[in-house]
Amino acid sequence: MKHLLSIEALDAQTITNLIERASVLKAERGRHSTQPLAGQTWALIFTKASTRTRVSFEVGLRELGAAPMFLSKNDIQLGRGEPIRDTARVLGRMVHGAIIRTFDQQDVVDFAESSGIPTINALTDTEHPCQILADLLTIKEKLGGWDGRKIAFIGDGDNNMSRSWMWAAKHLGFELVIASPGNCQPPASFMERLNAPNVRLTEDAAEAARNCHVINTDVWLSMGQEDQHEKEAQFGPYQVNQALLKNAAPGHIVLHCLPAYRGKEITAETLELHADTIFQQAENRLHAQKAILAALAE
Repeated sequence: MKHLLSIEALDAQTITNLIERASVLKAERGRHSTQPLAGQTWALIFTKASTRTRVSFEVGLRELGAAPMFLSKNDIQLGRGEPIRDTARVLGRMVHGAIIRTFDQQDVVDFAESSGIPTINALTDTEHPCQILADLLTIKEKLGGWDGRKIAFIGDGDNNMSRSWMWAAKHLGFELVIASPGNCQPPASFMERLNAPNVRLTEDAAEAARNCHVINTDVWLSMGQEDQHEKEAQFGPYQVNQALLKNAAPGHIVLHCLPAYRGKEITAETLELHADTIFQQAENRLHAQKAILAALAE
């Protein structure tokens, strides 16, 4: 594996290997026998705000021996219009890897192609692959795995999280139901490219949650959409609350990639009842990303 740019570009074996490696790294935290990134410097290039992504990558890099270098768009010439390819060709001669959190997926792809160094997508508007790997690790820990499980994503059906979940379902074969308003579902062209009969779309949140083992949600408005009040107004029936969860399977878990807006996509009551899982999920960003970094070091 040269880069981690998307879940779409992975395969089932690679995903499984990364989850298994994350489990080992989590168990060995604080007593790693080797530091595969010793002596390296990695750039974190962020044009979007972050809590979990920045902290987990900076900690993970240090624990694996590398020095992180955080660069916001205001710290480098990208903020003044330098093409991403030029930035990539400069950094590729100076640092050992790059972690990019930005809007356009093509920027991450172009950076990887031009820099010649391992590149990780730390979130774009298209996908959020690191979060999905952390979520899968959480499902493995809480439920023993995803085989034979029904997973639902309830909220915006055409955002980076829902798309990443759909690619994961295609590769791993679990049943996935996306529940969202009709005009917030992925376009037919995406579903045709996905070509995954185990992925279904519905406008009925209760139907999606019925006999479900994992219920996922996310903010209704992604970064950059905060003023789209008409879009947000459609999501009332898609709140994850105790009434909705009555439809779920016994022993179900609730996931939220955070930050959470209590009273919108999830109620305060439901979040607190499932806080142990949700914050375990947040912690697992560290372990999943360390697995990615270690794999890219090979």
